[in-house]
Amino acid sequence: MLKLEGDIRIPAGCAIAAVLNRSGQRFDGSTIIASIATMHKRSNGLGGGFAAYGVYPQYRDHYALHIFYDDAGAQQMCERYLMHHFRITEREPVPVRYTRKIARAPLIWRYFALPREDSLSRQQLGEEDFVAAVVMTINSDLGGAYVVSSGRNMAAFKGEGYPEDIGEFFRLEEYQAYLWTAHGRFPTNTPGWWGGAHP
Repeated sequence: MLKLEGDIRIPAGCAIAAVLNRSGQRFDGSTIIASIATMHKRSNGLGGGFAAYGVYPQYRDHYALHIFYDDAGAQQMCERYLMHHFRITEREPVPVRYTRKIARAPLIWRYFALPREDSLSRQQLGEEDFVAAVVMTINSDLGGAYVVSSGRNMAAFKGEGYPEDIGEFFRLEEYQAYLWTAHGRFPTNTPGWWGGAHP
């Protein structure tokens, strides 16, 4: 039987942290990395991540799609699907720094995209519902491709490892955002229905 949030108790807790500049001034990710690192023992090394808000001001009206690929074939298949539904303004690999603790990873790309008007009218969905439907289709039907982030002017940076190692891997000290959140521990304590709900 599926238990609802609040009806389940797992004795260990997750590591969580957040830093917000209430005036909206952006600051780099080194502060959130240092903050979540103090809770290293609350994480378990199986998963950690960050979400950054205000991180892509130059593309603030675009959806920033961060996608993990198993291989180049999965990337080509997914990009064909994306082009059918979006106008891609920019596409590039997400810069990473391989370390002793994170020495291998999937192909990680980001796309700054706007929904195609013809696709929107065919689907008869609002923009946000349309983007959510495209993301869910990719994640459930396109093998070897997984969208980990799909919001406007925000991004999730996540992976297998301790959060501070994930932050170093994604070079978060090079990004600026007005709000940073961090999470460490997999599986999470919260029985959420979608794995993308935690950074």
